[in-house]
Amino acid sequence: MLRARRLFCNSLRLRSSSAPTEVALRRGQHVLHPEWAALAEKQLKGKKAEDLIRETPDGIAIKPVYTKRDTADLPEELPGVWPYTRGPYPTMYTYRPWTIRQYAGFSTVEESNRFYRNNIKAGQQGLSVAFDLATHRGYDSDNPRVRGDVGMAGVAIDSVEDMKLLFDAIPLEKMSVSMTMNGAVLPILAMFIVTGQEQGVPEEMLTGTIQNDILKEFMVRNTFIYPPEPSMKIVADIFQYTAKHMPRFNSISISGYHLQEAGAGAVLELAYTIANGLEYCRTGIQVGLSIDEFAPRLSFFWGIGMNFYMEIAKLRAGRRLWAHLIKEKFNAKNVKSLLLRAHCQTSGWSLTEQDPHNNIVRTVIEAMAAVFGGTQSLHTNSFDEALSLPTLQSSRIARNTQIIIQEESGITTVADPWAGSFMMESLTNEMYDAALQLINEIEEMGGMAKAVADGIPKLRIEECAARNQARIDSGVQVIVGVNKYRLEKEERVDVLVIDNTAVRKQQIAKLNKLKASRNQAAVEQCLNAISECSRSGERNLLALAVEAARERCTVGEITDAMKKVFGEHRPSDRMVSGAYRHEFGNHEEISMAVNRIEEFAKNEGRQPRLLVAKMGQDGHDRGAKVIATGFADLGFDVDIGPLFQTPREVAQQAVDADVHCVGVSSLAAGHKTLVPELIKELCDLRRPDILVICGGVIPPQDYDMLFKAGVCSIFGPGTRIPVAAVQVLADIERNLVKRQQSM
Repeated sequence: MLRARRLFCNSLRLRSSSAPTEVALRRGQHVLHPEWAALAEKQLKGKKAEDLIRETPDGIAIKPVYTKRDTADLPEELPGVWPYTRGPYPTMYTYRPWTIRQYAGFSTVEESNRFYRNNIKAGQQGLSVAFDLATHRGYDSDNPRVRGDVGMAGVAIDSVEDMKLLFDAIPLEKMSVSMTMNGAVLPILAMFIVTGQEQGVPEEMLTGTIQNDILKEFMVRNTFIYPPEPSMKIVADIFQYTAKHMPRFNSISISGYHLQEAGAGAVLELAYTIANGLEYCRTGIQVGLSIDEFAPRLSFFWGIGMNFYMEIAKLRAGRRLWAHLIKEKFNAKNVKSLLLRAHCQTSGWSLTEQDPHNNIVRTVIEAMAAVFGGTQSLHTNSFDEALSLPTLQSSRIARNTQIIIQEESGITTVADPWAGSFMMESLTNEMYDAALQLINEIEEMGGMAKAVADGIPKLRIEECAARNQARIDSGVQVIVGVNKYRLEKEERVDVLVIDNTAVRKQQIAKLNKLKASRNQAAVEQCLNAISECSRSGERNLLALAVEAARERCTVGEITDAMKKVFGEHRPSDRMVSGAYRHEFGNHEEISMAVNRIEEFAKNEGRQPRLLVAKMGQDGHDRGAKVIATGFADLGFDVDIGPLFQTPREVAQQAVDADVHCVGVSSLAAGHKTLVPELIKELCDLRRPDILVICGGVIPPQDYDMLFKAGVCSIFGPGTRIPVAAVQVLADIERNLVKRQQSM
């Protein structure tokens, strides 16, 4: 095991540090065509043609020109034919275009239902439900730990009554519903099933997908509840139940999207997502299912970023990889078991707060890549999502982006139009080979579950995120409007505002009414049965959750019934060291920041000390980890707080660690409630001198409110780490002088 881990890490280190020409010339097909190279060098005036080879962050070499020799051994392939590189279906979009989805959920079920129905009228073809973070983590809206999360970044669901209102007047026998849910997957799927039944739709008629991808939660997104082993039991029970009762429903959506959003490049996303899929296949087989009983209902979910060629090749290589590996490892007989069917979503991370209308163009490029790659459904992000939840106008633009591609561009008239391209076929092969190497290394470790338990994928993705941020901060990777072509003055964009307090009050009132009207004896019987099954493993948890939902047990009650037995997962906090500074390289700006921090430490007798904190149920920690890594590499003494803290817990940790400053990372709009509470808690603990700064997705309209509450500085998306570090150091120095003067 140790040797496998060492090989894995060494291979990654080699891949990330190799020079472009070394990577490009490692294999025969990477050699440039000699006639073209000679012509190019005449134009290049002394430079070598190999200087034009560019390496992606994944270590894939992109040549300036490709010829027939790059695909000399390419066999003829067809869409819908093994190994499905060109698409899972023969006719692809020439017969039926991809499904237009829009991932959405807003505050209350009533508001979300109204939004869904309007979108369906405007051309949306499938629903993708976004739940709030309280629901994701299995809390009812009246739980004090979720005060700042209810109705923010998604819709609040506490019971089957909420679910019925969410889908009111939406015929579930006709509408495909995708639900992004992993932690509280059992109560949410159970409530969806009961909602269908009470609409008059039997569960065998329900169509759609439940994400149910818990491995990636442990790797990046962090909306887990239970430890890995019982979490995989839940996955297996869902496989069993849906295989028996829900033939039209996809029992899992294996997600690479969240890996990419957390920092993984295209190759890493491809490899780890396929490796997760293999682990889920083993899980199904371990509970007595044959591969052909459940594999036809597995689906995948890819993120689509701004590297246009790489994203197209990723989808093509992914289909070939899945077909080969499922046949080779599990001897699948059903052709449908071999098909990798995919939903795609344009990148949220690529969206910028600065000059946000540029995001419309970014989303178009990413949507085109997903379509050229052969996705089966697609969500396009709204341009204002780096600022806040999308407005009705920005959602319409995002949806119409897909409609225009389908209806006006002519793209749908040809299946896999990139087939036969020297460049695309070569790049597809390259991605296949690179991803397969990583998959094999994970398999040598014993599979993805063991690799996740060791923390290797998480650290590797965090290292990629730190390196990527360094490339942006140093200007090597251009982001228009952020580190190049910046506006002198940013225009103000209207954003959607959710009244978190009002939503929570409404949800609590509904909960109280529900609990007063239900059969409490039946509720307790259902919850006890779930706890007993969690102990014994002898029955199916989803079947029991369906009964509990029918008796009006809540999301929190069903979750707690399992939590009594399974306990809660407590992740360890580790930080990547050196990746940011190494990738940035020797630069005057870095040296200046380091020298200032060293001078501070010399004068004060210790380094500037920063606590990076996440409050509420927002588990997206890419930004927090990148800041922690970057600041530590520059010389700050950095603590990382645990996920899911309350303001009181963060304040206490800040006091105990005697930090100069708390940096609050916000992504899910809870800052308006949680940050003022944190400042109050610091005052109550008699440490008002500890500074509070904020970063992340915070609408500029909220800045004044936060400053008035006592926040010292706010750093939005696109802020360069050396600039932020120097600013925070200056804030600390001013605060220390102020304290000394007041003594």
